Amino acid sequence: MSDIAQLIRTIPNYPKEGIMFRDITTLLKDPKGFQTTINMLVEKYKNAPIDYIAGIEARGFILGSALAFALGKGFIPVRKKGKLPGKTITQNYDLEYGSDTIEIHDDALHSGANVLLIDDLIATGGTAIGAITLIEKVGGKIYETAFVVDLPELGGAKKIQNMGHKVFTLCSFAGH
Repeated sequence: MSDIAQLIRTIPNYPKEGIMFRDITTLLKDPKGFQTTINMLVEKYKNAPIDYIAGIEARGFILGSALAFALGKGFIPVRKKGKLPGKTITQNYDLEYGSDTIEIHDDALHSGANVLLIDDLIATGGTAIGAITLIEKVGGKIYETAFVVDLPELGGAKKIQNMGHKVFTLCSFAGH
């Protein structure tokens, strides 16, 4: 796992002063690093009773699509407002540095479906909690949430665990 962490770059003061942005694009561009990341997730979830992988825009799409393909599961995009063409439901959520809205198709999954939610990073948890809420609104059950990076000092993983959901991460970084 430390090899993966070494491939993630830190961009200071982005998107605002005081934020240490953990950028996985450097991990994704490394063929071995990207393959190792997906293989680690496949190993973790290959026998899990998952019906769908839901990925949060945008880096969750990359990870989630590759994982869904490798596991032979369907992929559900959780998108920013106004990006999905069909009938959707929306959810507002708070970020560390603002607020936003995400949405999912209202027919994205069947009632009772087990869903693995994936994204690149868990910080304050706002986006993931918004996505969990959307998936549950359309009848899905969160099997687990998975992230490449955890920023434990921001408490997002703890918030999700306090909601009764499991959190899996491949690496963590101290600080914001």
